Amino acid sequence: MPNNKSTTYPILYSLRNCPYAMRARLAIYKSKQQVELRDVVLTDKPQAMLNVSPKGTVPILVFENNDKTFNVIDESLGIMLWALQTNDPENLLEQGATTNAESLKNMLSVIAIFDNEFKAALEKYKCAKRYHEDNLLEYRQACEAYIQTVERRLEQHACIMSNQESLVDLALLPFIRQFARVERQWYLQAPYPNLRQWLNHYLQSPMFSKVMTKFPVWINGDNRVIWGG
Repeated sequence: MPNNKSTTYPILYSLRNCPYAMRARLAIYKSKQQVELRDVVLTDKPQAMLNVSPKGTVPILVFENNDKTFNVIDESLGIMLWALQTNDPENLLEQGATTNAESLKNMLSVIAIFDNEFKAALEKYKCAKRYHEDNLLEYRQACEAYIQTVERRLEQHACIMSNQESLVDLALLPFIRQFARVERQWYLQAPYPNLRQWLNHYLQSPMFSKVMTKFPVWINGDNRVIWGG
Protein backbone atom coordinates (compact mmCIF):
# COMPACT_ATOMS: atom_id res chain seq x y z
CA MET A 1 0.00 0.00 0.00
CA PRO A 2 1.11 3.60 -0.46
CA ASN A 3 3.35 5.15 2.16
CA ASN A 4 1.33 7.77 4.05
CA LYS A 5 3.75 9.59 6.32
CA SER A 6 1.07 11.82 7.78
CA THR A 7 -0.93 8.97 9.36
CA THR A 8 0.02 6.99 12.45
CA TYR A 9 -0.82 3.28 12.43
CA PRO A 10 -0.19 0.55 14.99
CA ILE A 11 3.13 -1.11 14.18
CA LEU A 12 3.17 -4.88 13.67
CA TYR A 13 6.54 -6.61 13.88
CA SER A 14 6.08 -9.85 12.00
CA LEU A 15 7.83 -12.80 10.40
CA ARG A 16 6.20 -14.17 7.27
CA ASN A 17 6.30 -17.90 8.07
CA CYS A 18 5.99 -17.75 11.87
CA PRO A 19 2.64 -19.40 12.71
CA TYR A 20 1.99 -17.00 15.56
CA ALA A 21 2.64 -13.96 13.38
CA MET A 22 0.56 -15.58 10.65
CA ARG A 23 -2.53 -15.88 12.79
CA ALA A 24 -2.14 -12.29 14.01
CA ARG A 25 -2.11 -11.14 10.38
CA LEU A 26 -5.15 -13.32 9.63
CA ALA A 27 -7.17 -11.60 12.35
CA ILE A 28 -5.99 -8.14 11.31
CA TYR A 29 -6.98 -8.92 7.72
CA LYS A 30 -10.42 -10.12 8.81
CA SER A 31 -10.91 -7.05 10.99
CA LYS A 32 -10.08 -4.69 8.12
CA GLN A 33 -7.65 -2.82 10.36
CA GLN A 34 -4.52 -1.22 8.94
CA VAL A 35 -1.08 -1.54 10.50
CA GLU A 36 2.45 -0.55 9.64
CA LEU A 37 3.95 -3.95 8.88
CA ARG A 38 7.61 -4.52 9.69
CA ASP A 39 8.91 -7.88 8.53
CA VAL A 40 11.99 -8.86 10.53
CA VAL A 41 14.45 -11.73 10.81
CA LEU A 42 15.06 -13.14 14.25
CA THR A 43 18.78 -13.60 13.65
CA ASP A 44 19.15 -9.82 13.33
CA LYS A 45 16.42 -8.29 15.48
CA PRO A 46 16.04 -4.53 15.05
CA GLN A 47 16.77 -2.49 18.14
CA ALA A 48 13.47 -0.63 17.77
CA MET A 49 11.65 -3.94 18.24
CA LEU A 50 13.73 -4.94 21.26
CA ASN A 51 13.15 -1.54 22.84
CA VAL A 52 9.39 -2.13 23.00
CA SER A 53 9.49 -5.88 23.71
CA PRO A 54 12.82 -7.14 25.09
CA LYS A 55 11.80 -10.81 24.77
CA GLY A 56 12.25 -10.34 21.03
CA THR A 57 9.60 -12.70 19.68
CA VAL A 58 7.00 -11.98 17.02
CA PRO A 59 4.32 -10.89 16.56
CA ILE A 60 4.48 -7.59 18.42
CA LEU A 61 1.87 -4.87 18.03
CA VAL A 62 2.90 -1.39 19.14
CA PHE A 63 0.68 1.65 19.73
CA GLU A 64 2.41 5.01 20.14
CA ASN A 65 0.73 7.38 22.60
CA ASN A 66 0.63 11.16 22.27
CA ASP A 67 3.28 11.47 24.98
CA LYS A 68 5.63 9.22 22.96
CA THR A 69 5.15 6.26 25.31
CA PHE A 70 4.04 2.91 23.91
CA ASN A 71 1.40 0.30 24.56
CA VAL A 72 2.48 -3.16 23.43
CA ILE A 73 0.71 -6.45 22.75
CA ASP A 74 3.31 -9.18 22.28
CA GLU A 75 1.18 -12.33 22.27
CA SER A 76 -0.48 -13.49 19.05
CA LEU A 77 -3.83 -14.29 20.64
CA GLY A 78 -3.90 -10.87 22.30
CA ILE A 79 -3.36 -9.25 18.89
CA MET A 80 -6.14 -11.38 17.39
CA LEU A 81 -8.54 -10.33 20.13
CA TRP A 82 -7.57 -6.66 19.80
CA ALA A 83 -8.21 -6.76 16.04
CA LEU A 84 -11.57 -8.51 16.22
CA GLN A 85 -12.81 -6.65 19.29
CA THR A 86 -12.03 -3.43 17.43
CA ASN A 87 -13.89 -4.51 14.29
CA ASP A 88 -15.44 -7.90 13.59
CA PRO A 89 -17.45 -7.62 10.35
CA GLU A 90 -17.79 -11.40 9.98
CA ASN A 91 -18.69 -11.91 13.65
CA LEU A 92 -15.81 -14.27 14.35
CA LEU A 93 -16.18 -13.61 18.08
CA GLU A 94 -19.96 -13.97 17.98
CA GLN A 95 -20.32 -10.44 19.31
CA GLY A 96 -23.79 -9.53 20.45
CA ALA A 97 -24.96 -13.10 20.97
CA THR A 98 -26.73 -13.76 24.26
CA THR A 99 -24.15 -16.45 24.99
CA ASN A 100 -21.20 -14.35 23.81
CA ALA A 101 -19.15 -14.67 27.01
CA GLU A 102 -19.58 -18.44 27.17
CA SER A 103 -18.94 -18.81 23.45
CA LEU A 104 -15.68 -16.88 23.66
CA LYS A 105 -14.66 -18.91 26.70
CA ASN A 106 -15.22 -22.13 24.74
CA MET A 107 -13.21 -20.83 21.79
CA LEU A 108 -10.30 -19.79 23.99
CA SER A 109 -10.38 -23.20 25.68
CA VAL A 110 -10.00 -25.01 22.35
CA ILE A 111 -7.20 -22.67 21.30
CA ALA A 112 -5.39 -23.18 24.62
CA ILE A 113 -5.34 -26.96 24.14
CA PHE A 114 -3.71 -26.58 20.75
CA ASP A 115 -1.30 -23.88 21.92
CA ASN A 116 -0.20 -25.76 25.02
CA GLU A 117 -0.44 -29.41 23.96
CA PHE A 118 -0.68 -29.85 20.20
CA LYS A 119 2.11 -27.35 19.52
CA ALA A 120 4.52 -29.28 21.76
CA ALA A 121 3.64 -32.57 20.05
CA LEU A 122 4.00 -30.91 16.64
CA GLU A 123 7.51 -29.68 17.43
CA LYS A 124 8.60 -33.21 18.37
CA TYR A 125 7.00 -34.56 15.18
CA LYS A 126 8.79 -31.99 13.01
CA CYS A 127 12.13 -32.70 14.68
CA ALA A 128 11.68 -36.46 14.28
CA LYS A 129 11.12 -36.01 10.56
CA ARG A 130 13.96 -33.54 10.13
CA TYR A 131 16.51 -35.72 11.92
CA HIS A 132 15.17 -39.09 10.69
CA GLU A 133 14.48 -40.31 14.20
CA ASP A 134 13.05 -43.77 14.90
CA ASN A 135 10.10 -42.41 16.89
CA LEU A 136 8.51 -40.49 14.00
CA LEU A 137 5.37 -42.66 14.11
CA GLU A 138 5.00 -42.15 17.86
CA TYR A 139 5.16 -38.39 17.54
CA ARG A 140 2.83 -38.34 14.55
CA GLN A 141 0.26 -40.33 16.50
CA ALA A 142 0.57 -37.91 19.40
CA CYS A 143 -0.38 -35.10 17.00
CA GLU A 144 -3.19 -37.15 15.52
CA ALA A 145 -4.97 -37.30 18.87
CA TYR A 146 -5.66 -33.58 18.41
CA ILE A 147 -6.16 -33.70 14.64
CA GLN A 148 -8.86 -36.34 15.14
CA THR A 149 -10.84 -33.97 17.37
CA VAL A 150 -10.82 -31.39 14.58
CA GLU A 151 -11.85 -34.00 12.01
CA ARG A 152 -14.79 -35.05 14.19
CA ARG A 153 -15.89 -31.44 14.54
CA LEU A 154 -15.64 -30.92 10.79
CA GLU A 155 -17.78 -34.00 10.20
CA GLN A 156 -20.58 -32.09 11.93
CA HIS A 157 -20.15 -28.61 10.45
CA ALA A 158 -18.16 -26.62 7.92
CA CYS A 159 -15.91 -24.89 10.44
CA ILE A 160 -14.30 -26.05 13.65
CA MET A 161 -16.83 -24.65 16.13
CA SER A 162 -19.95 -24.47 13.94
CA ASN A 163 -21.01 -23.73 10.38
CA GLN A 164 -19.78 -20.20 10.97
CA GLU A 165 -16.10 -19.36 10.79
CA SER A 166 -14.69 -18.25 14.14
CA LEU A 167 -11.57 -17.14 15.97
CA VAL A 168 -10.68 -20.84 16.41
CA ASP A 169 -10.35 -21.49 12.68
CA LEU A 170 -7.91 -18.62 12.26
CA ALA A 171 -5.92 -19.48 15.40
CA LEU A 172 -5.44 -23.16 14.53
CA LEU A 173 -4.90 -22.74 10.78
CA PRO A 174 -1.13 -22.01 10.81
CA PHE A 175 -0.35 -24.99 13.05
CA ILE A 176 -2.53 -27.46 11.18
CA ARG A 177 -0.81 -26.22 8.01
CA GLN A 178 2.53 -27.11 9.59
CA PHE A 179 1.25 -30.58 10.53
CA ALA A 180 0.12 -31.20 6.94
CA ARG A 181 3.58 -30.33 5.61
CA VAL A 182 5.66 -32.68 7.80
CA GLU A 183 4.89 -35.89 5.87
CA ARG A 184 3.06 -34.58 2.84
CA GLN A 185 2.44 -37.90 1.07
CA TRP A 186 1.18 -39.57 4.24
CA TYR A 187 -1.09 -36.61 5.00
CA LEU A 188 -2.71 -36.71 1.57
CA GLN A 189 -3.77 -40.33 2.19
CA ALA A 190 -4.61 -39.96 5.89
CA PRO A 191 -8.21 -40.51 7.08
CA TYR A 192 -8.91 -36.79 7.49
CA PRO A 193 -10.90 -35.74 4.41
CA ASN A 194 -12.82 -33.00 6.17
CA LEU A 195 -9.68 -31.49 7.63
CA ARG A 196 -8.03 -31.52 4.18
CA GLN A 197 -11.04 -29.79 2.66
CA TRP A 198 -11.08 -27.19 5.44
CA LEU A 199 -7.35 -26.53 5.12
CA ASN A 200 -7.40 -26.36 1.32
CA HIS A 201 -10.23 -23.86 1.47
CA TYR A 202 -7.97 -21.51 3.39
CA LEU A 203 -4.71 -22.18 1.56
CA GLN A 204 -6.33 -21.50 -1.81
CA SER A 205 -8.14 -18.35 -0.66
CA PRO A 206 -7.30 -14.75 -1.66
CA MET A 207 -7.10 -14.01 2.07
CA PHE A 208 -4.23 -16.43 2.58
CA SER A 209 -2.36 -15.03 -0.43
CA LYS A 210 -2.71 -11.55 1.02
CA VAL A 211 -1.62 -12.65 4.50
CA MET A 212 1.43 -14.43 3.07
CA THR A 213 2.60 -11.57 0.84
CA LYS A 214 6.38 -11.30 1.00
CA PHE A 215 7.85 -7.91 1.87
CA PRO A 216 11.49 -6.80 2.15
CA VAL A 217 13.01 -7.16 5.59
CA TRP A 218 12.42 -3.98 7.57
CA ILE A 219 15.44 -1.95 8.57
CA ASN A 220 15.07 1.12 10.74
CA GLY A 221 14.21 4.06 8.50
CA ASP A 222 13.00 1.96 5.57
CA ASN A 223 9.95 2.92 3.56
CA ARG A 224 6.75 2.12 5.43
CA VAL A 225 4.51 -0.78 4.45
CA ILE A 226 0.89 -0.05 5.36
CA TRP A 227 -0.93 -3.38 5.34
CA GLY A 228 -4.46 -4.59 5.91
CA GLY A 229 -7.77 -2.82 5.59
